[in-house]
Amino acid sequence: MSLPQPVPPSWKDLGKASKDLLGKDYPFTSNSIEVSTKANDVAFKVTGNDQGGNPSGELEAKFTNKAHGLAVTQTWTTSNILRSNFELDNAFAKGFKVELNTSLQPEKAAKSALVQTTYKQSGLNFHSAFDVFKGPAFTADAVFGRDGFLLGGEATYNVTEGSVSRWAAAVGYNAPDYAVTIHGLNNFKTFSASYYHRVNPDVEAGAKAVYDSKATTGGVALEVGAKTYLDASSFVKTKINNSGVLALGYTQALRPGVKMSLGLAVDTQKLNAVSPTGPAHKLGASFTFSS
Repeated sequence: MSLPQPVPPSWKDLGKASKDLLGKDYPFTSNSIEVSTKANDVAFKVTGNDQGGNPSGELEAKFTNKAHGLAVTQTWTTSNILRSNFELDNAFAKGFKVELNTSLQPEKAAKSALVQTTYKQSGLNFHSAFDVFKGPAFTADAVFGRDGFLLGGEATYNVTEGSVSRWAAAVGYNAPDYAVTIHGLNNFKTFSASYYHRVNPDVEAGAKAVYDSKATTGGVALEVGAKTYLDASSFVKTKINNSGVLALGYTQALRPGVKMSLGLAVDTQKLNAVSPTGPAHKLGASFTFSS
């Protein structure tokens, strides 16, 4: 079950239980498949989807050496993008991790490099990232936790301009059965509030409200949802927003290592429309195979 985390690994994970409840296991935007397997210290994963009507996929290979805290991941996509990720955990001190993320698209001569560090201690998680080619820019974020109360924030410093270009913050409270979080995003131009509640071992509920001061249409975007476990291998999810879009999700573990998810989104304001403008209703499926 999705339980609130005492101290999330990143400030962006404040409110993760509500975010997962309302965002995951609704595969109505595309059809997707994922196949993963592992041999000794090497894991392979192949994914594919038809997001936006354009089939795409990627092949990933990951080597892990737990004894030395080393992990190397190589990814090749159907868009001919080569991504590499190098991780070194507990490199200089316990709880300290260094990462290097690179990507290269030869056809467009596009490249990126991101150097990241993470430091985790009881009640404190700190993360920093230096974007070598974009800006260059330095981003730092941290989250603090004590007695269920959580406080986190992020700021980005543009080296070329010599100024702070982006900042955000969040505050929340986590209890064993519920979590409340408030985010101030996009230089405090967008605000969101989320709530998660584990009603009982089989039922979860949550809600999220977002206010964008720069939006052309006024008002608050509201979304509420719930999740019910039918048995140990299946569950049903449902959510609805203030635009009248009702979404349903069903996930079933067919056998060990095989999972199927079905998603449906219905625009309740266009149920009687003869020729609705745009895709009023959506249907999708997702299959996951692992060994």
